[in-house]
Amino acid sequence: MRESMEFDVVIVGAGPAGLSTACRLMQQAQTHEQELTVCVVEKGSEVGAHILSGAVLETRALDELFPDWKEQGAPLNTPVTEDQVYLLKNAEKGSRIPNALVPRTMHNQGNYIVSLGNLCRWLAEQAEALGVDIFPGFAAAELLYDDQGRVKGIATGDMGVTADGEQGPNYTPGMELHAKYTIFSEGCRGHLGKELSQRYNLQAEADSQHYGLGIKELWDIPAEQHQPGLVVHGSGWPLEADTSGGFFLYHTDNTQVVVGLIVDLNYTNPYLSPYDEFQRLKHHPVLKRHLEGGKRVSYGARAITKGGYNSLPKMTFPGGLLVGCDAGTLNFSKIKGSHTAMKSGMLAAEAVFEALQSGDQGGSELHRYSELFKQSWLYDELYRSRNFGPAMHRFGQMLGGAFNYIDQNWFAGRIPLTLHDNHPDHGRMKPASECQPIEYPKPDGKLSFDKLSSVFLSNTNHEEDQPCHLKLSNAQIPLQQNLTRFAEPAQRYCPAGVYEVIDESAGPRFQINAQNCLHCKTCDIKDPAQNITWVTPEGMGGPNYPNM
Repeated sequence: MRESMEFDVVIVGAGPAGLSTACRLMQQAQTHEQELTVCVVEKGSEVGAHILSGAVLETRALDELFPDWKEQGAPLNTPVTEDQVYLLKNAEKGSRIPNALVPRTMHNQGNYIVSLGNLCRWLAEQAEALGVDIFPGFAAAELLYDDQGRVKGIATGDMGVTADGEQGPNYTPGMELHAKYTIFSEGCRGHLGKELSQRYNLQAEADSQHYGLGIKELWDIPAEQHQPGLVVHGSGWPLEADTSGGFFLYHTDNTQVVVGLIVDLNYTNPYLSPYDEFQRLKHHPVLKRHLEGGKRVSYGARAITKGGYNSLPKMTFPGGLLVGCDAGTLNFSKIKGSHTAMKSGMLAAEAVFEALQSGDQGGSELHRYSELFKQSWLYDELYRSRNFGPAMHRFGQMLGGAFNYIDQNWFAGRIPLTLHDNHPDHGRMKPASECQPIEYPKPDGKLSFDKLSSVFLSNTNHEEDQPCHLKLSNAQIPLQQNLTRFAEPAQRYCPAGVYEVIDESAGPRFQINAQNCLHCKTCDIKDPAQNITWVTPEGMGGPNYPNM
């Protein structure tokens, strides 16, 4: 028997969406002098430990949530001073695109370069000051339903279970957290959100969801190279013609630069390695001049949900709501999802509080959330960007970029047609026999690095004697199907070296190094057989990002 605790609202995930939900709930409770119990559970060792984003922040939602955020010391220290956008033609050449020809959604005047992890730490402080209970280090591992099939809360994972599934000497059972309403803000491809989508068929009326893999590094650079507030974006080389994505490089404070690459996970060549594409990208002169002479201090990777408006699922179900990247509210035309995640959480808080204030005892389906969403600037913003991703997927970088320029700059996102892309990302991969292997250069240890040294910089740690959290539906598929047909792409799409095919005298062996896992969820998304399911490991496991 597990112990249980009762709350009015349980929130899964202490990211920008979840924390904004918590803060807005308690603000309303204080305004209406109403008692409210709100709990946030976070699988990372601390708030912010698993948060990874570029990030350029648009403050629209933050302005609404905390109008005095500057006076309260929110960690927004670096306003954007300049935008630069490049098209890289090859390993040596690239052209800067005039700002007048850049889609207006990619202009960043008035925005801030931030560490999203540090912003979440600050939001957590505000939430706790308002009376929210935040429990880091506790992973929401299981959904709880009542006898009518409604969500009634979650259970945290058991601790101290050994790799063979037995109770170890330090075994501690998980705890049930019951709530009138449960808000799921796990981020991209949340494993509970995935179960909810399947159980309640939430994606039935939406396009297939689409994803990208974002890989990021933090660098200390020489002071004379530092240009605080400079934002650099670009696309093209080294990605192949049928592979969409783009890079970012931002000059933050403290003579630091963040640099990264986003690779859309609809790519077709199984030999492509997003990690190695990023490593060779840094040698291009456009990026090299910012990094040369510097020192890499942190590394991480995370999938992003980028299907946008057309791929939004039904976000309501009996007893709960999906918010943020669990729902897919990122605006890819802006390459931003933090302000939209925050707003979705704030709308959820308003719908939940309205229900509770009316005497609702929980378990209902909050259709009011859908109404508030459709009345909000969030809906309008996502609707206006609905064609951005499908245009890039269908027409490629050049023609898709031209379409998006016309759509965003001439029609303000209201061009009178809607493009769709209903091909799931995992289904786009071609057989290895139809593709050219890619030879990647060896890392030089100055600008480019191997995977294991990168994982070391992510501070990733898992208790090794625990069940593997990367579940194979069929243990034979990696070698019998994926290896023979696709050269087992898990070896390459994983940015942390989790998956290996090891040649032995008895034949190849598929190995899972689960202790390396960055919780990016790429394997759950891109495996062509959909044979891998990511579930949460013990709480506190995974990366520990200090300033990402």
